[in-house]
Amino acid sequence: MKHQNLPTEDLKNYGIINDDLTFSKKLSSDDIKKFLQGYTIVADNERNRATFQLTDNSTQLKVIFLERDKNLTEILEQSKEKFQYTDIKDLSKSQQDWGIEKKAFIFDKQNGKVVEFDFIKNATELTAIIADQKNLQELNRYKAELQKLKNYIYDKIDQYPEIAKEISNDITIVSRELDAVARISIEDERFRNGDSNILFDVIDSDLYDQASRMSEEYEGQEEELQKAKLRGR
Repeated sequence: MKHQNLPTEDLKNYGIINDDLTFSKKLSSDDIKKFLQGYTIVADNERNRATFQLTDNSTQLKVIFLERDKNLTEILEQSKEKFQYTDIKDLSKSQQDWGIEKKAFIFDKQNGKVVEFDFIKNATELTAIIADQKNLQELNRYKAELQKLKNYIYDKIDQYPEIAKEISNDITIVSRELDAVARISIEDERFRNGDSNILFDVIDSDLYDQASRMSEEYEGQEEELQKAKLRGR
């Protein structure tokens, strides 16, 4: 392994490389390649999440500690029966910073895996998948989560107007999806025929694949870094 410029001590500390400077066997060759190219790897442990990224020409290790409002095991298990929504807080940011990410976990029955969608980064794909379920109850759940996110953003702007410009794009995205959901509820006759069972088969696998590519830097890879030392708590 070429390690002349890598922050080897930090990488050892978090279990990403071993004492002999080889990468952890929990990481695949593709994971290692992407990590060295600047992609983020993620370690999940119930409510805790840590992200690791090489910066400054691979000389520094950027570590971010996050906390979700639900246990990961619970989310993954329950997502097989019903879409799961969760908030992830960036513990490295102060209260006045924009530090909440809202996620949706959807079970892709065709591929037998749970796919994580970000309400901002995967907004269009997420709305399309939920609309394709043809389920008014699920659509209303999604609408409520969008509204909570919008309220949170507006509260931040009211409290800290100096960050308004920074998160204005997020407001635009969430408002657009709320408008889309409203149109679907009114215009689509399928939602006025009573609740139907949620369809967990993939309606359009390309949507899942696209969302996975778009959120590649943020997807949980629990097995890859189970031994990472989530310090700083």
